[in-house]
Amino acid sequence: MQVKKVLTYGGIAFVAYYLFARPADAADAVRGAFDTVFNAADSLAQFVNNLS
Repeated sequence: MQVKKVLTYGGIAFVAYYLFARPADAADAVRGAFDTVFNAADSLAQFVNNLS
């Protein structure tokens, strides 16, 4: 349980550092993640539409 807590706080600290040290790169990473989610949703919608 202790290791999980340390890894969680370490991950949060890394994300916070990354946001402050390289905000443009962090924004690109978030934009890329959202693009991936939207592309997956669009692909799923196209698949369901092609079933009928």
